[in-house]
Amino acid sequence: MRLINIKPGKPGRLLLLLLPLALLVLVYLSYSAQRLEANPSDKLLPSATQMVDAIDRLAFEPDRRSGDYLFWQDTASSLQRIAIGLGISALIGLCLGVAAGTIPLFSAPLSPLLTVLSMIPPLALLPILFIVFGLGELSKVVLIVIGITPIIARDLEQRAREIPPELLVKAQTLGANTWTLILRVVLPQLLPRLLISLRLVLGSAWLFLIAAEAIASTDGLGYRIFLVRRYMSMDVILPYVAWITLLAWAMDYGLRRLTQFAFPWYEGAKS
Repeated sequence: MRLINIKPGKPGRLLLLLLPLALLVLVYLSYSAQRLEANPSDKLLPSATQMVDAIDRLAFEPDRRSGDYLFWQDTASSLQRIAIGLGISALIGLCLGVAAGTIPLFSAPLSPLLTVLSMIPPLALLPILFIVFGLGELSKVVLIVIGITPIIARDLEQRAREIPPELLVKAQTLGANTWTLILRVVLPQLLPRLLISLRLVLGSAWLFLIAAEAIASTDGLGYRIFLVRRYMSMDVILPYVAWITLLAWAMDYGLRRLTQFAFPWYEGAKS
C-alpha cells in the first residue's frame, strides 16, 4: 500500500479538515492564557471571551452615534462592493477572453495588452483612482475590476485557445457564422471556466477591497480593522479577519456548487 494511493473517506476528510483548525485554535488559546495570566491587561492575544464580547457589542448593540449595528453594516457594505466588482470583472473578462482567444483579428492587439495590464500592481494605482474617481464607492469597485479583470481574461483566453479546432471547423461546415460559433461553441466551454476563475481571484479581490476601505472609507470590514488598530483592539481585529475568511470561503463554496449545478458535465469532460 503506497501513500499516494490512500484516499480518505468522507469522515476522514472531515477530520483532516478540522484537525489543523483545531490545533491552531488550541495553540492560540494556550498562548493567550499564558500572556493574560502574566498580564491581564495584555491586548495582543485576547481571550475567546473578550473577542465574543467585542463582536457582541458591535453586532447586537446599536452604535451610540449612528444607531447602526456596525458589524452587519460593515459586512453589507463590503459584500456589496465585492459583488459589484466581481460581476463587472466577470463580464468584461469574459468578453475580452472570448475576443482574444477566438478571433485572431482581436487577439493580435488584445493578448499582449492583457499581459501588460496583468503585470501592473493594482495597489500602486490606488492614489490615481482616488484622484480620478474620488473617495466614494466607484474608486473601490474600479480597483477590484482593474486588479482581477486581466487575470480572468487571460485565463479565459487560454481556455478558448484549447478548444479543439475540429469543433470550430465542423460548426462552420454546418453553416455557423462567427456569432453562432461564439454563442453555441465557445461560450458553453468558457462559462464553467469563468466560475473557476472567479474562485481563483477571490483572495485578490478581497485584498484590493480591504486596502481601498482602509485608506478611504467610512464603513466596511477593512475600514473597521484599520480604524481600531490605533487602539490595538485585537479583540475586534481577529474576529473581523476570521469573518472575512469565512465570507470568502462561503463565496468560494457557492461558486463551486454553482459550477457543479449549472455545468455538471464539466469535470467529467476534463477527466
